[in-house]
Amino acid sequence: MDAAKTVIPDLDALWMPFTANRQYKAAPRLLASASGMYYTTHDGRQILDGCAGLWCVAAGHCRKEIAEAIARQAATLDYAPPFQMGHPLSFEAATKVAAIMPQGLDRIFFTNSGSESVDTALKIALAYHRARGEGQRTRFIGRERGYHGVGFGGMAVGGIGPNRKPSRPT
Repeated sequence: MDAAKTVIPDLDALWMPFTANRQYKAAPRLLASASGMYYTTHDGRQILDGCAGLWCVAAGHCRKEIAEAIARQAATLDYAPPFQMGHPLSFEAATKVAAIMPQGLDRIFFTNSGSESVDTALKIALAYHRARGEGQRTRFIGRERGYHGVGFGGMAVGGIGPNRKPSRPT
C-alpha cells in the first residue's frame, strides 16, 4: 500500500473488535505498511508500534529473514491440519519449545492467536478436572482489568467489564 496513492476503501463491511466502529469509520486511522518497530499510516506518518502489533510481532515488522522463511515454507507446504495428521516440522517445533520450558511443562499445543490460546487453556483446565473425577470444578478466577482476548472464554474470565457486557447472558 503506497501511502502517496492510498485511497480510503469502503469501510462498511468490516466490523472491528473492541472498536467504536461508527466513530472510527468517521475518522479512520489506516496503516499502509510497517518496518522494524514502526508502522506507516496511509498519509505517510510513522507510528512507533509500542505493543508489537498486540503482542504478536515482537521480532519486528517485515524482517527479511522471517519473510523469506515464510515464503520457503509456503512454497513447500502452506498448511497441514493438526487433526489426525501431522507434519514433521510441527513436532520439531514442539520439541524445541518443550526443551526451554520449566520441568513438567513439556506438552505443547499450538494455536493461532492469544484469544484461541486462552480459550484452549480454559478447555484444558475443565477437561483436566473432569478426567480426575472433579467435574464440578468449573469456576475460573480472572483479574480485575485483565485482558484475555476476544474469544468467549477469554472475555468471560477477563476483568474488563465493557468487553464482557455485550455478550453477557441476560
